[in-house]
Amino acid sequence: MKRLGLIAALAAALFILPLRQDVGIAATTNTAETYKELNLFGDVFEKVRSNYVDEVSDDTLIEGAINGMLTALDPHSNYLNAKNFNDMKVQTRGEFGGLGIEVSMENGLIKVVSPIDDTPAAHAGLKPGDLITHLDGNPVQGMTLPEAVEKMRGPINSEVTLRIRRAGKDPFDVKLTRATIKIQSVRSHLEGDNIGYIRITSFNEQTDVGLEAAMKSLKQKAGNKLAGIVLDLRNNPGGLLDQAVAVSDAFIDKGEIVSTRGRRPDDAQRYNAHPGDITGGLPMVVLINSGSASASEIVAGALQDHHRAILMGTRSFGKGSVQTIIPLPGHGAMRLTTARYYTPSGRSIQAKGIEPNIIVEAAKIEHPAGDAAGTPTKTTEKAGSDHGEEATVDPSVIGTADDYQLARAVDMLRGIARFGSAHAEN
Repeated sequence: MKRLGLIAALAAALFILPLRQDVGIAATTNTAETYKELNLFGDVFEKVRSNYVDEVSDDTLIEGAINGMLTALDPHSNYLNAKNFNDMKVQTRGEFGGLGIEVSMENGLIKVVSPIDDTPAAHAGLKPGDLITHLDGNPVQGMTLPEAVEKMRGPINSEVTLRIRRAGKDPFDVKLTRATIKIQSVRSHLEGDNIGYIRITSFNEQTDVGLEAAMKSLKQKAGNKLAGIVLDLRNNPGGLLDQAVAVSDAFIDKGEIVSTRGRRPDDAQRYNAHPGDITGGLPMVVLINSGSASASEIVAGALQDHHRAILMGTRSFGKGSVQTIIPLPGHGAMRLTTARYYTPSGRSIQAKGIEPNIIVEAAKIEHPAGDAAGTPTKTTEKAGSDHGEEATVDPSVIGTADDYQLARAVDMLRGIARFGSAHAEN
């Protein structure tokens, strides 16, 4: 009877979800076959519960089964128990504990999407594309993504050792000390006296407000000399869709910003810009790289399609799917892929990424010996591997005088300003 009750509960769960989400998916016509498969699940459940070498709670087995169903769909769908669901809500507010690293799953290993600025992961030199194979000596193969993330979190000031596999290098260990991660999602400064630099490290609930404050500060510091804006989205793993739309809207006067298309044609949604440009129409360069994902790609794609900015750097990550967080009362929530993003021109971001208008690889700037002014001369070696992989920028270099990609962006904006000035005089 207990087993029949379990199967009935699972069957109800399978059919209730579409009804609650109003996606209009018809129940399967082959109900008998569905219940046959649920009977198979019940058989496996009973055998595991009775014969597994260690006693395992029913909750653990059911949670594992649900998570397995979701993670089998794609790397971004998964089950969040109550604790993980609460952690996720804290993270979107801009403060959480851990290593400061955005990750995804690839071939059973944990792939670094991007380290977050000024966090243990960034200070340790982790780079987009790194693969984490072991946590404290334990292989991650066989773990789900939430399980691996949970093991990387822990008490503040506690340590965890990651085994890293990086293209062109032998595997190596990195010891990190966990910290409270406080994300200041927007930072800014002036390059020289007339180029505004704005870096967005993630898209959380504070981003649009931070962008407005940054723009106001830059205008005050530069007076009437502001000649262009560099928007830096490198190593930005994404975040909230509404914040990506708000940031894009801040620079675009009209037209579509992004559209999402789901399983049914009438599930499509379009997000449009409102009149107004916080820069007053200043020329822009947007910096992207392989660590720019999701919301970052929405902003980059919108500004590129509207010819509002020149994209510079290297191809973005290619994470163009929409995950909806569906609360499950009393049990946490599920993260389910429900749609894909499309840029205003109709390009799909998923697995393709955004190609920059001008490819500029990350490189190292050398200062000639005896140069008192410390003037950078030319690029020398790439920061990437020797196997054709993209050169990745060192997180500690981003936004500094040694940032080659930023230097090229500033050069371009100053060239545009000079050309515009000369053209106006003529």
